[in-house]
Amino acid sequence: MNIGVLLLAAGSGSRFGGVIPKQYVEVQGKALLLYTLEHLAAAQQISVVQPVVSEGDTTFSRLVAGHSFPFRLLEPVVGGSARSISMRRGLEAMPADIDLVAVHDAARPLPSARLLADVFAMAELHGAAVPGVPVNDTIKRVDEHGKVMETPARDLLRAVQTPQVARRAWFERAIEIESERLHLHTDDASLLEAAGFDVYVSRGDVNNRKITTPEDILWLEAQLKQ
Repeated sequence: MNIGVLLLAAGSGSRFGGVIPKQYVEVQGKALLLYTLEHLAAAQQISVVQPVVSEGDTTFSRLVAGHSFPFRLLEPVVGGSARSISMRRGLEAMPADIDLVAVHDAARPLPSARLLADVFAMAELHGAAVPGVPVNDTIKRVDEHGKVMETPARDLLRAVQTPQVARRAWFERAIEIESERLHLHTDDASLLEAAGFDVYVSRGDVNNRKITTPEDILWLEAQLKQ
């Protein structure tokens, strides 16, 4: 299968703070985005990467100028107000010969080659897959008042990551089915699930962490020093 990555870099990074979107913050002298692209480059299965950026964003193109990658890095397209809308616009720009699509957060700079190989293989086998890690804490489901309603079995829970991968036709059909509710889906797997497609979980990696707060930058710096 030809694999294409939708690289979502259209978030405002409101939780991160500051005037620079988190994917462009420099870590040890290099923009976080470049670490993400370099780690994606370790997966030889990836044919193309389609970036999705915010309206008026010129930083992405400036940062990647002069860099070369084993995949074809396409011109960015402008995303939308919600993740699923950005994903839809990126999907529409993906070359026609791509039949397996991986949606990845630009702010997850350390996807390992092993993680990428596992999630691609599981998606090829089952049609859709996401990487996930076991949950170490006990999870409580509560109501709006904070009252505990349920304690799910911890061994059946996973904290999922990106890239979230599926057959292109599945994503396209899910977007069609859920067209009026795209803004409600906080990840790509939930969009597929709502449309009736089965999603499987592959092995995740604790180092495949999304950079969300300034504390996460300190963690990333420590990882890079290692």
